Amino acid sequence: MRLTPSGVMFRGRRYPVQIGRGGLSCDKREGDGATPVGRLRIVGMLYRADRLPRPADWARPIGPADLWCDAPDHPAYNHPVRAPFGASHERLRRSDPQYDIVLITDWNYPRAVPGRGSAIFLHQRRRLGHPTAGCIAFRRRDLIDLARQIRPGTEVLIPPLASFRGPRR
Repeated sequence: MRLTPSGVMFRGRRYPVQIGRGGLSCDKREGDGATPVGRLRIVGMLYRADRLPRPADWARPIGPADLWCDAPDHPAYNHPVRAPFGASHERLRRSDPQYDIVLITDWNYPRAVPGRGSAIFLHQRRRLGHPTAGCIAFRRRDLIDLARQIRPGTEVLIPPLASFRGPRR
């Protein structure tokens, strides 16, 4: 899987994507809104079992108490946690469909360095042209297609592109 100026290429097919509002960064930091340049690997897959069938045999369902810690000063920084949880976190079971499928990368995980940036997920986009907080977002049907094909360890190559045009559809 490789990010190009016009989307992600995987097995000869181009998937339009949204990247972080901060563009691409070789020096990713917590809260910068950037998508990190580098070679990431898919290390997990989560899905909403109440909304869609299991996309792959290694996918784990997202439960109501599932969260992701994004507090750089907390020992669980950039790790999954469960509610109730007092530190800053992101809810994985959302009311919108954005996290109906979440592909977890190894960006700053599992050995998280505080401030280097929390989770970089591959997930569903909000709408055409809407950037992410640093993740890579796909159309729903494309994300489902990818989730059925990839395996743990699949590489996501994000080169330092001079420009990123984003999706045209």
